[in-house]
Amino acid sequence: MTKTLLASATALMLTLGAAQAQEKTLTISVYAFAQDEFKEIVYDPFEAKCGCKLVVETGNSVERLAKIEANKASPVVDMAVVSMADALSASRGDLIEKIDTSKLSNFDKLYDIAKDPNGDGMSVGYTFYATSIVYRTDKMKIESWADLLKPEYVGHVAFPNVTTNQGPPALYMLGQALGKDTPDLKGAIEAVGSQKDEIVTFYVKSSQLVQLMQQEEIWAAPIGRFSWAPFTKLDLPLGWATPKEGQTGGMNVMVVTKGSKNQDLALEFMDFWLSTEVQTMLAEKLVDSPANREVKVSEEVANNLTYGDDTAKALKLIPSAVALDNRDAWLSEWNAKVGQ
Repeated sequence: MTKTLLASATALMLTLGAAQAQEKTLTISVYAFAQDEFKEIVYDPFEAKCGCKLVVETGNSVERLAKIEANKASPVVDMAVVSMADALSASRGDLIEKIDTSKLSNFDKLYDIAKDPNGDGMSVGYTFYATSIVYRTDKMKIESWADLLKPEYVGHVAFPNVTTNQGPPALYMLGQALGKDTPDLKGAIEAVGSQKDEIVTFYVKSSQLVQLMQQEEIWAAPIGRFSWAPFTKLDLPLGWATPKEGQTGGMNVMVVTKGSKNQDLALEFMDFWLSTEVQTMLAEKLVDSPANREVKVSEEVANNLTYGDDTAKALKLIPSAVALDNRDAWLSEWNAKVGQ
């Protein structure tokens, strides 16, 4: 009888243990972009691997960061993906934890630019993109960002509005080209403002540029590499500029919420996402440019991504502190000088 009771108790404990393992839940906060692909490549395989449940929350950065802050005392989100600047903002707000990279087996496979993007140990980059200039190779020659404002070209240029993701990076590089490289971007904004009546449009959505290019209303525009693919389908001689000042861009990063009760599981999930296999599949689906330098893709795929060691080393990203500390001033200066 005693042996039977012991066996029954042991079986019950094992059953409860298995049930508890199945009940492990990781709540992640991500961009709404490409969720079907992420479910197929990242979420479902990780759930199968860890025997846990993923709860996926989506939305824009402002909404998602606001929720993390509102629940600071009792976190409901365990891990989030955000921009570099938003990660620094979360760090300043004491909303995220320092990442124990010793628990990330794939950390050393990352490009250096992605290992500690803000230099504070609070985030790890998982994808980045270049920003440069798409242009008509038969109509113009782009050797510098300043070429966009040449008298013979400026009347055929679309420039990103300062409120877009591409606006500040384009102004940042234009300022470098003009020798007016200051965090307030005043020199670049003033230069654009002086030619505002010549510039075709200050765009908000890159999708509108394809039609403008097809109709030959524009010859050039600064864009993110993720917007490049539709231009390659146009029957026009188009190139991706490599200006002498370099290319800029952006990076998205992973963070762990401070006070999360699932930090080890969050790190396990991050490591899975950063693996060569997962990053390769995401790259091949053209979802994300890989931060893992071991990823190898075809030339066709690479042409639609920000890809390769040379590109990663050459990117000049706006420091997050500069972006956070100057955003309001950029908008104010833009409204005063450009007025759109």
